[in-house]
Order: sequence, then structure tokens, then C-alpha cells
Amino acid sequence: QVHLVESGGGSVQAGGSVRLSCTAAGYTYGSYCMGWFRQAAGKEREGVAVFYAAARATYYDDSVKGRFTISRDGTKNTVYLQMNSLKPEDTAMYYCAFRMYGGNFCGALDRSDYNNWGQGTQVTVSS
Repeated sequence: QVHLVESGGGSVQAGGSVRLSCTAAGYTYGSYCMGWFRQAAGKEREGVAVFYAAARATYYDDSVKGRFTISRDGTKNTVYLQMNSLKPEDTAMYYCAFRMYGGNFCGALDRSDYNNWGQGTQVTVSS
């Protein structure tokens, strides 16, 4: 079982930057999808960005393309989400997610595919 440990987050003004990190403790071998989802108050959880290990491919929701960057340090089993040019609508609880790759396309950013979740970290962007 993989345990996800998140860090980062906080409060920032619009236009600012925040970096999140997530480490997959307990991961040993095999390809996986790992990334970030977010849930704003009163809304459903939505995909933000995902890294597909086997292809070293990255996928983004349209709302964050050009502003957010997901990256991975394979030696640490850690993914990072660098968030730039933040907007008030980016305010949400951000959750790290992990799954072993079993055929479902990582780029679908489908939360129902994931069975490992972090505890969440709040990002608040003020105008």
C-alpha cells in the first residue's frame, strides 16, 4: 500500500506562486500515474495535473495549462506541482493521488481511477 505525504500550500495573492510536493512512501516497482486533484468548496474534485511514469508524460487540465507544471524526482518517488500566475479561482484543497498503471489513460484525469489519496493541502489565492 502506498502512503502519500504532501507538503506545500498556503495563502498567496493573485499572480503569485506556490509549490506542492507529494512523496509516495511504500512504492517499490512498476509504472504509475501520480498527480494532483483539487476540490473547491461546494464543488466536485477535479483533475489538475498528472505524471505518467512509463512515458514520462505530463497531462494538464485546460484551466491550468501554461501556468502549472508537474514534475517528478524518481529518486525520491516525489512529484511536484509548481503553480504560477495563480488566480482566485485556483483556491481549493489540493489532493495528491497515485495509482499503478493498469491500462486506463492517465491523461483522462479521472478521480475514480485512483485508490491512493493524500490528506490534502489548502491553497488560497486572494485578489
